[in-house]
Amino acid sequence: MQEVIKSSLDYIEQNLKAEITAEELAEMANYSVGHYCRLFVQAMDSTVASYILKRRLDHALAEISAGRKAIGVVLEYGFDTYAGFYKAFVKMYGCSPKKYLKIYNKTEVFFMQSVKDIQAMLVNWDIPGGLTIEDVTHTEWQTKEKSEWRTWRVGDDYYLKTNERSKMIRNIKIANALFKQGLTSEFLPIKTKQGAEYLDGEHIILLTRKMGEPLNLRPLTDEEIGQLENNELRDKHGFQLGQAIAKLHKALKSVQSDVMPYEGNLYEQGAKAIPKAKTLGMGISDDFFNDYIENFGKLYDKLPKQLIHGNLCGDTAVYENGEVVGFKGFETYNLSFPRIYDITWGASEINAQPDIEEYLNTLTEMLKGYDSVSPLTAEEKQSIYYVLCATYLKGYGYYTESAETIDLMARGNRAMVYLANNKEKFFNLL
Repeated sequence: MQEVIKSSLDYIEQNLKAEITAEELAEMANYSVGHYCRLFVQAMDSTVASYILKRRLDHALAEISAGRKAIGVVLEYGFDTYAGFYKAFVKMYGCSPKKYLKIYNKTEVFFMQSVKDIQAMLVNWDIPGGLTIEDVTHTEWQTKEKSEWRTWRVGDDYYLKTNERSKMIRNIKIANALFKQGLTSEFLPIKTKQGAEYLDGEHIILLTRKMGEPLNLRPLTDEEIGQLENNELRDKHGFQLGQAIAKLHKALKSVQSDVMPYEGNLYEQGAKAIPKAKTLGMGISDDFFNDYIENFGKLYDKLPKQLIHGNLCGDTAVYENGEVVGFKGFETYNLSFPRIYDITWGASEINAQPDIEEYLNTLTEMLKGYDSVSPLTAEEKQSIYYVLCATYLKGYGYYTESAETIDLMARGNRAMVYLANNKEKFFNLL
């Protein structure tokens, strides 16, 4: 994968003044567009389109700063006017090209080595002095490509963060959009004493509050255990989670044009995996696969699609005092998909029980919660079953027979057999 992406990056650098598409890059890599885009996002923390735009902005600015006439440069890099270039630059970097050149040297790697350095930064915020400071940057992020990512825990309640400028601007935009919907996130700024969202110097420095805990990582009280046994807790959290996902989607849709997600086709991903699924000896008849092709194919184009979370799992929905208050992990995914994907996948990953019937109850409550905030369309209600089928089908395109994926394959097989034999149950959820 690394060689494939490296080859793509080299090609992009050599052809920034020409039209470059994800389809072209995927064909060169001999991958489907959807699979290639997922690999690119995983490697670069950016969509193909956003990365190409960023590199064009960077190169254009470098040539302008070297003395070339601005209008000629921006036209060469595909911008219709200098105003268009300027607007795109501010959206990407959060400042004008002139200010960027003055305050930010992107070739430098930012490391505040001492507690004294951190303390000097923290005086800009109205928080208690003398708090303990601990570098909690994940070691797997200490690569050359992501070397500017750093996080420090400040006391028990705060985090100080820095990253590459465009990524910080993007994450802050999403965090603010979530806040308008009454949700928090791990990039929601604590404003400085001067009222700014972050310190803006050679690097963006952001202070955030500690979030609550994912439900599945905190111990349940005796009362909650009793509620869980009576399905009360499951229903309560399912409904609340559905409501929160609807608000999350409203927030993500409001910043979609800034984030530039890649558009995946869930239906096609599932359809392309059918030949592999048929070889696994699950005893599923061709009628199941034909039904998917015919009926989901008719519904798919009618489904509302937008930027979604894409990876709702047990540690991304955050709770405080038993209430859903926010989400984590959204900042690394740039996927435009049917919005009900987050609900169906979230039900299986966040609030599912070992028994499939209990999963159906959880899914029902989440759908009801979502529908109460953002009404589901008739096509979405008809597609719940097919979205689940596609979710598990597309997994066969990634899994191998290695020890690392055998458990995932087994889980997928069990789910597929159940889906093939219980279609009618999913059409009576709402």
